[in-house]
Amino acid sequence: MLAMVLAAILVVAALILVNAVYVGAEFAAVSVRRSRIQQLAADGNPLASWLLPMIESPAALDRYIAACQIGITLSSLVLGAYAQRTFAVWLTPLFAGMGGLQEVAAQSTSAVVVLFALTVAQVIFAELVPKSLALQYPTQAALYTLVPMVPSLWIYRPFIKWLNGTGLLVLRLLGARQPPHRHIHSPDEIELLIAESRDGGLLEPDEHRRLQRALRLNLQQAKQLMVPRRKVSALDVTTPLNEAIGIVAQGPFSRLPVYRDSIDNIVGMLHTKDLVRWLVTGGSDATLASLLRPIASVHESVTVDRVLKALRERRSHQALVVDEFGGTSGLLTLEDVLSELLGEVGDEFKAAAEPVAEVLPDGRVRVPGAMAVAEAAALLDTEWETDATTVAGLVTAALGHLPSPQERVAVGDYEFEVERVADRALESVVARRLVPVKLEERR
Repeated sequence: MLAMVLAAILVVAALILVNAVYVGAEFAAVSVRRSRIQQLAADGNPLASWLLPMIESPAALDRYIAACQIGITLSSLVLGAYAQRTFAVWLTPLFAGMGGLQEVAAQSTSAVVVLFALTVAQVIFAELVPKSLALQYPTQAALYTLVPMVPSLWIYRPFIKWLNGTGLLVLRLLGARQPPHRHIHSPDEIELLIAESRDGGLLEPDEHRRLQRALRLNLQQAKQLMVPRRKVSALDVTTPLNEAIGIVAQGPFSRLPVYRDSIDNIVGMLHTKDLVRWLVTGGSDATLASLLRPIASVHESVTVDRVLKALRERRSHQALVVDEFGGTSGLLTLEDVLSELLGEVGDEFKAAAEPVAEVLPDGRVRVPGAMAVAEAAALLDTEWETDATTVAGLVTAALGHLPSPQERVAVGDYEFEVERVADRALESVVARRLVPVKLEERR
């Protein structure tokens, strides 16, 4: 009898192990990085070369997952049936003798006890443990479980085709599409993963900030990153070339937009290389208009990623940003986009001047007017419902008129005091929190 019990225990353990292999294979297949398997396959790993076609093709991955699910179901059913025919039968006399139960009651009690024990063992050893290992070590789990999965794919092949077809038909009848097994992260989920990596110490704050800005690049419009109209340095097309040389030499820019009559009528862009080439060749009777290059134009509402695409196609480094009436709204350059990702970058001609917030001794925060609303909201740990793109626009809209120094206005949880105004543009404000932070939010 002891030998029979030991043999039955070994069979149950083997069935639980089979179930665990299928569970690990399923979770590993949907969580493994395809790029990592491609790298291992390129390095000559035979298991990776074997696995790669199965995870690259959606149809092959569907068959792989279906084989795992069939294996899990069959092993669970066989495990339950075998345990009921062995352990439940052996335990029935024991319960009948211990509690004086009738045979039917003893059989029911034995079946419930065996079912409970199997459920606990299967959940722990065939579900939770292999799932955790597969999610923690997806590459190793996917490779090691491949060997038993290959014969399973061949054995279950007739059932896989029928079951996948039936499942797809049911989804179509319900008006739903078949979701991909591979988990695709949305930008919001990726941002949360990046934040978790920062909190776990895997990313430095600067790295987290750069990645966060890169994810939000396609959400930002050209008007949010452009140099505003009033700060654009431009030349009149009637400017003599000798005079233009002096203007270019005194400024930090290698490219200047050129206008006719008004800055709203930009006719092209002057590159300093063309100006130097004209000067080196002897200074012929050319005019500024003859040295102009075309300049790309984009609407101010166009997203930055589309602006980058347009600049690549035009092989240009800057684009004119126009408003809904066709007037000049500002100028957007590749340097502006790079500064958004990496922070302001200066050179030997242009100093870095990124607007930076400053915490004052009394706890208030000095915020530059040019700072983006989203960045200021993250800095101050608040939210504002506004169409403004900068803090200056936010405060100006709240005031309802052009701001004057020392004016105050409340926006959400903060009161803003206008600190500096230059050329009718708000340069900086001082923010003071009106609503105290709740104790739960500090934890």
